[in-house]
Amino acid sequence: MPIARAVDVSTRPLAVTAAGVPLVVLRPEPDAEPVVFADRCPHRLVPLSAAKVENGRLRCAYHGWEFDAAGKCVELPSQDGAPPPRAGLSPAPQVRVRDGMVEISDLPPTDPGELFTNEDPSLRRAWHPVGIVGIDDMSEVELLGQTYRPAEERTQERWGLLWLAPEEPLTELFDDPDHDDLNYVGAWLPPARSPASAGIVADNFLDTAHFPFVHAKTFGAAEEKKVERYAVTDEPWGCRSVQDQWFDNPEDPGVAAGLRPVRQRRRATYVYRAPFQLMLRLEELDAGAVKTILFFSQPESLTSTRIYTKMLFHGIGGVADPGPDVIRSEVAFEEAVLEEDLDLQRTLRLPGLPLRMRDELHVRADLLGVHMRRILSQFAQPSAAALGRPAKD
Repeated sequence: MPIARAVDVSTRPLAVTAAGVPLVVLRPEPDAEPVVFADRCPHRLVPLSAAKVENGRLRCAYHGWEFDAAGKCVELPSQDGAPPPRAGLSPAPQVRVRDGMVEISDLPPTDPGELFTNEDPSLRRAWHPVGIVGIDDMSEVELLGQTYRPAEERTQERWGLLWLAPEEPLTELFDDPDHDDLNYVGAWLPPARSPASAGIVADNFLDTAHFPFVHAKTFGAAEEKKVERYAVTDEPWGCRSVQDQWFDNPEDPGVAAGLRPVRQRRRATYVYRAPFQLMLRLEELDAGAVKTILFFSQPESLTSTRIYTKMLFHGIGGVADPGPDVIRSEVAFEEAVLEEDLDLQRTLRLPGLPLRMRDELHVRADLLGVHMRRILSQFAQPSAAALGRPAKD
């Protein structure tokens, strides 16, 4: 089966499709024979056509997993030790070059399993943000693949957003940010859109192992690749995790004054509630500053998620209430960070988030994402959850 012209295949991974199956074809070295794999990393199913080839290895753009020419995973940066056996790529088909074409003998297995999409019926039983009050025109809004008129629906206002629930919601909005929202200096990022599902967008927000790779141009270059063990506490229809981390804080005035080193301690508190309510509170334990990020997604359609990000500040730049210049700088930086995530999400080839544990390969760093998947599985099966039965794997 011909899949590509040999002249087009290089050390830059090339995305192709054969019989409807997404594939990636590349040369591990400039003069090497081509190799072909399913176009997805086994970890989070991100296309390997977005990866890079260095020293004969294919490095995933999301978490930096590295694979040799045979598809064996030879590097898993988020943890020590040898990668688990399932970390390798699906068995590669036999490849040959004939008459200037790259041909394969068969297709690798590619079934992603059942996906949780932006149009899952269970999402009707939830609150969803549909616009910023006083800014967005909300006479009609897109949600779950349909058009709604908020004036005719169940709505409420919270944190400057209008929320809509098409049916009686299973969960309420969390109240963690309420105190900070009243007492901290707040600022909205302009709403953004991702072609990825809201589940994938939420999973990305909870994930720390991608920082050194996706965010290398903003803050990730200074982040540790290894993710230390952390705990997750379950809550009704949600969870939270408190993680102490080290980070570089060159903007701290105490660094310039010689009072504190640039390498400082930070406490990161992640809060998640189904389906797509997220919060991250970052407390600079040495400098005393606090930054809270509220992150909410509107699942508009199968191929569109609108993202709302509100930031709350205290003590940034050494003052309790940072001024407009500091706020603008912080917002611009967070926009750049979000754009890096969106760049990767634009490469995705799946319309939803796998919820069955066996459809992805989870490692220790993924604990928050695993909890979110289990909660969403129960959310999608409320009758089973109400009876106390575990969701299906």
